[in-house]
Amino acid sequence: MNSAQTQEAKQAVREHVWALLEREDAAPEGVAGHIPDFAGADAAAQRLAEHPVWQAARVIKAVPDLAQLPVRARALQDGKQLYMASPKLASEKPFYLLAPEKLTVPPHEAAAHRTAAKVARPVDLDEMPPVDLIVCGSVAVNLEGVRLGKGAGYSDIEVALLQESGLIGPDTIIATTVHPLQILDEILPEADHDFRVDLIITSDETIECPSRPRQHSIIWKHLAPDAVAAIPALATRKRTSGQ
Repeated sequence: MNSAQTQEAKQAVREHVWALLEREDAAPEGVAGHIPDFAGADAAAQRLAEHPVWQAARVIKAVPDLAQLPVRARALQDGKQLYMASPKLASEKPFYLLAPEKLTVPPHEAAAHRTAAKVARPVDLDEMPPVDLIVCGSVAVNLEGVRLGKGAGYSDIEVALLQESGLIGPDTIIATTVHPLQILDEILPEADHDFRVDLIITSDETIECPSRPRQHSIIWKHLAPDAVAAIPALATRKRTSGQ
């Protein structure tokens, strides 16, 4: 399957899941094109917070999607350092740091992506400590840990940047919180640059996925020049690495 066929197959899966979630009232209308804000997101965040990996983590990197708002709020309530990506990674300093001890608004408010942009401290990769746990959103995921996002590719770039910067390693856990309908018992299309998740958390189930080696570096040939130019952290890394 070539790249175009892989993207087409991924989109077909996304469309199926978006329609299924709406039909079953498991997500609000108009969810297509987004990481679904699924029914049970609060309970999934609670279940994740009970996992030993969460309890041991001091630094968490989470996506800014609405579905993971309960996760981000819980991280701040639990006193964890929380990092979120800036919109489209388009800033010179591509991550926001939310430090619980410096919040000027309640955790649930601070964890909302629009508020985070106002109250968080922008940081570059060289200002970040090692990340203990990554929490991502998904449109679909299978029991092998293969996940599909909404198709923009930013989560894959974030993970690749953290990996290349030495901020995550092969043992860093990546978790996703989803509705049970988003878990598919089938082979999902996957590209070489896609990362897999280690934990799938729903409102009433925790699934541990088999481990698999991660890509250690950015696959530059998979990134269009305009995409690299639009993300300063990528453009700088490509320039300094001689790619």
